[in-house]
Amino acid sequence: MEEKKIKLVIAYDGSAYHGWQRQQNALTLQQVFEEKLEKMLGEPIRIFASGRTDAGVHALGQVVHFSTHSKLDPDTIKKGLNSLLPEDIFVKEVGYAAPEFHARYSARRKTYEYRILNTVSPDIFQRRYVWHIRKKLDYEGMRRSLALILGKHDFSAFRSSGSGNRNPVRTMYRADLVEGSAGRLRILMEADGFLRHMVRNLVGTLVEVGQGKMTTEEFGAVLHSGDRSMAGPKAPANGLFLAKVNY
Repeated sequence: MEEKKIKLVIAYDGSAYHGWQRQQNALTLQQVFEEKLEKMLGEPIRIFASGRTDAGVHALGQVVHFSTHSKLDPDTIKKGLNSLLPEDIFVKEVGYAAPEFHARYSARRKTYEYRILNTVSPDIFQRRYVWHIRKKLDYEGMRRSLALILGKHDFSAFRSSGSGNRNPVRTMYRADLVEGSAGRLRILMEADGFLRHMVRNLVGTLVEVGQGKMTTEEFGAVLHSGDRSMAGPKAPANGLFLAKVNY
């Protein structure tokens, strides 16, 4: 049977998992997907993701691919997977992909969303999906700082160790703070790629601005410094969502 490449768009609650990538002695999303696919398709499966989300990080539109010799069509694979997967994972779309397609290397842009709850009292039912910050934040100061990261920059100041020798220059196409009701904030970032922990490090530094611990001018100086030690702390994983991947 001829080998086919299958592309999936998936959503997941990352709370119970030690990230995407397989690890020894830890439950990961890659492990769960490969085990369920192997059970359904009856052959060894290796699945590739657009990006390896960290422990506790969620996805609204992660894209993955795998190759198979199975005769099952995409709709059957989608229904079968959703019947086998745990309730915190959902397959949104399944389709055939071109032989040259790669979930990671074919990606042109990614959008991440970070959620903050800026209220005195926490929402205990949303604690896995937001960073709760009691002190009222300066939203306009945060927006002015976000405007500084638009365009092409060296984001070395906002990458964590473990990025290796990857080129730290990225182009940011969108950087918005969106206010919702009852103190709910969404920080949206769209770029041609992201460095390790880049979004969380940016958000942590933006919150420093929002709390009056750093000015917008100082934020700009951090960006141009290339020095991680000048930036703010890394925001918690639970507020981060991989929202969309464009090809």
